[in-house]
Amino acid sequence: MALINGFHLKNIRGDVLGGLTAAVVALPLALAFGNAALGPGGAIYGLYGAVVVGFLAALFGGTPSQVSGPTGPMSVTVAGVVASLAAVGVPRDLSAGEILPLVMAAVVIGGLFQILFGLLRLGKYITLVPYSVVSGFMSGIGVIIITLQIGPLLGISTRGGVLESLSTLVNNFSPNSSAIAVAAMTLAIVFLTPRKISQWVPSPLLALLIVTPLSILLFGDSSLDRIGAIPEGGLSLSLPDPSLGNFFPIILKAGLVLAVLGAIDSLLTSLVADNISQTRHNSDRELIGQGIGNAVAGIFTGLPGAGATMRTVINVKSGGSTPISGMVHSVVLLFVLVGAGPLAAQIPTALLAGILIKVGLDIIDWGFLLRAHKLSLKTASVMYGVLLMTVFWDLIWAVLVGVFIANMLTIDSITETQLEGMEADNPFDSSSNNNAANAQLPSDEKALLDRCAGEVMLFRLKGPLSFGAAKGITERMMLVRNYKVLILDITDVPRLGVTATLAIEDMVQEALNNSRKAYVAGASGRVKERLAKFGVDVIGTRKEALTAAIDSLNS
Repeated sequence: MALINGFHLKNIRGDVLGGLTAAVVALPLALAFGNAALGPGGAIYGLYGAVVVGFLAALFGGTPSQVSGPTGPMSVTVAGVVASLAAVGVPRDLSAGEILPLVMAAVVIGGLFQILFGLLRLGKYITLVPYSVVSGFMSGIGVIIITLQIGPLLGISTRGGVLESLSTLVNNFSPNSSAIAVAAMTLAIVFLTPRKISQWVPSPLLALLIVTPLSILLFGDSSLDRIGAIPEGGLSLSLPDPSLGNFFPIILKAGLVLAVLGAIDSLLTSLVADNISQTRHNSDRELIGQGIGNAVAGIFTGLPGAGATMRTVINVKSGGSTPISGMVHSVVLLFVLVGAGPLAAQIPTALLAGILIKVGLDIIDWGFLLRAHKLSLKTASVMYGVLLMTVFWDLIWAVLVGVFIANMLTIDSITETQLEGMEADNPFDSSSNNNAANAQLPSDEKALLDRCAGEVMLFRLKGPLSFGAAKGITERMMLVRNYKVLILDITDVPRLGVTATLAIEDMVQEALNNSRKAYVAGASGRVKERLAKFGVDVIGTRKEALTAAIDSLNS
């Protein structure tokens, strides 16, 4: 295994250009996400996270062209951690110096969890989350981002989650005209910039470069909220405080949430990168890389990150294809961090809110949201349910409940399909499906079944049988009592679950308990081995079973 996945120097020019372009896009987003996650003064920590996570995830990750850094879901989750800690009495104000170490401890734990996920090879399972759940969750994240930015957009200070933020907004509604003007200019630029221009200069950066000096020129030292002073000198090391143990349950839960959501976010972006770059990522290695990045970012007080879809797409479109592009992106941001602190301090928070409003609208899965009910009411219910739980309840529970319900619906659908493949053959039975099923038998086997004079039940199972199919098998056990011989044909069963095997065993035992003969025919390979472990004898073919049944009736 290569030390750096996908590393080579054959595309150095494209990687440098892709990294530079991605850094240009990442700068305003990192600042905006930092402010959204940690509140006033938090922008710089978003930039720290972009530098550390972006570099280490590219270096150790499993998706060569992916660019990582703070994202919407991760910033929303961190904001939730801040709210949880504030609820138990920890001051929200970053200048107090109490809440930041606790949040960063959760970031470190989240990174360690992600490394563990990768070492346990759980990557493939994370990407199996149903699309309805992913869509509902991402749309919910988009709604949260938009809702939390309404206050800063209007120049009103709001904190906490969705409900708390809206309550503060209603109770303290006093819009700042300067903030509204800044936000309006920002929204106009990010939404109306022609594609020809945004291809060269991303609209968020354009808003940053135009609106920031305009805000200084037009509003000067008015009451307009700005990012404020940014510490100079680059990254600073912050080791865990022994007193963190008092808040360990909150920190542990927060770390797990960050790990799971970061893993989902990153691996979904990896799939996007695969599609546009025609490559194949390594899921487990990607989780390890993201985990290392986040664990180290927490030590350097950086906001946690994940694979960033927009920055990754821009990187690939600009020529980036190897981990070098992601590392170049981080190095560029580091130079900005070291030398551009005084300039960044003048960025209005209303400008960042306008950028995040656009991000939130882009995250919402409008295509699926507007047509899900036309495709399937069950799917739509899961998607809308996850969306509402994400916004108004809890991020991790929204995903867990959504996955559970979606999987139950999937199992139900698979079970129905499996039950449709169960056929009972008897020429003297007048039920609706038997004659058609009987007609599908080869002529020689049909002749053998006809000789049984209605004394044999040929029960055919088809397709892979999971625990859901056991119900259908069990429901047919009463049929056994109506015949002298039962033949279970599993020739067309390629896979047999434990529960379905137990149901077959019970059906055979039911026949024997009622002084009937029972034959299981056609099993081979793993299916035969599974039945043997349960003590179920298997006869060769369906024809051999019919012949044995005739001999049994004649004896």
